[in-house]
Amino acid sequence: MTEVRVGVLTCSDRCSRGESTDTSGPALAGLCAERGWDVLPVVCVADDADAIQQAIVRFADEDGASLVLTTGGTGLGPRDVTPEATLAVCPREVPGIAEALRAESLKITGRAMLSRGRAAVRGTTLVVNLPGSEKAARETFRAFADQVEHAVEMMAGSGH
Repeated sequence: MTEVRVGVLTCSDRCSRGESTDTSGPALAGLCAERGWDVLPVVCVADDADAIQQAIVRFADEDGASLVLTTGGTGLGPRDVTPEATLAVCPREVPGIAEALRAESLKITGRAMLSRGRAAVRGTTLVVNLPGSEKAARETFRAFADQVEHAVEMMAGSGH
């Protein structure tokens, strides 16, 4: 089994201020742990591009995460900036993942087409933007989780 080290980043103004409880971040961490992956403590930041960028960079460059899952901030709201923050620090997009997540979600709700989530690579770290609701985060995680270990191998230079 390929070693996968995971950072989970919740992007939410309300959770970062303690006004609501983050359930999607811990749920994703639990799903990753069930797969035997090494999960770093969940981090919660405000819907702020700089804070999101700093957290992604910290997970990737300092903590050695091979996968960073973000949850929240992918919609059409004025403070939903997670995709832009991700692309600002991750120069290589992986459009197939984002397309697959939306396609899977569209089987459940038409609102999935409103998601702007992206997937991209920073060095040897794959960053995937997931929805903010726990239910949608779980559903989209399951849509791509089986491909993570292969992606990690490829980013490490193991080839196909």
